[in-house]
Amino acid sequence: MKPMVSVVTSCHNETRYLPEAIESILDQSFVDYEFILIDDGSTDNTLEIVRRYERKDKRIVVIEKPNTGLADSLNIGIGLAKGKWIARLDADDVAIKERIEKQVNFVEDDENIVLLGTGCFVIDETGR
Repeated sequence: MKPMVSVVTSCHNETRYLPEAIESILDQSFVDYEFILIDDGSTDNTLEIVRRYERKDKRIVVIEKPNTGLADSLNIGIGLAKGKWIARLDADDVAIKERIEKQVNFVEDDENIVLLGTGCFVIDETGR
């Protein structure tokens, strides 16, 4: 069965922030999604982190590839996405618990919407 949303994240040497980013998606109030994590040739333990989460949650799909950059990695992830909607999350971002639910409700309520951009809160490396 196809998920409503495909969350796509490219990761390159993101050990420091990646677990929090992944947890913020796994903790969403909306659960009909797949989570595509593309390891873009990391040289730290980013791949180990995403594989660990992949073993814990069947919605996670991990793609391992040589480093070719963000745009290429995202295009690969989007090409594999099965969802009706694509949600982007950078590997150092944190999504609020209702993010996907609110976005899906908004776009599904108006058939004229094909793209949605939203605001953000800027936080520093300590989470403030």
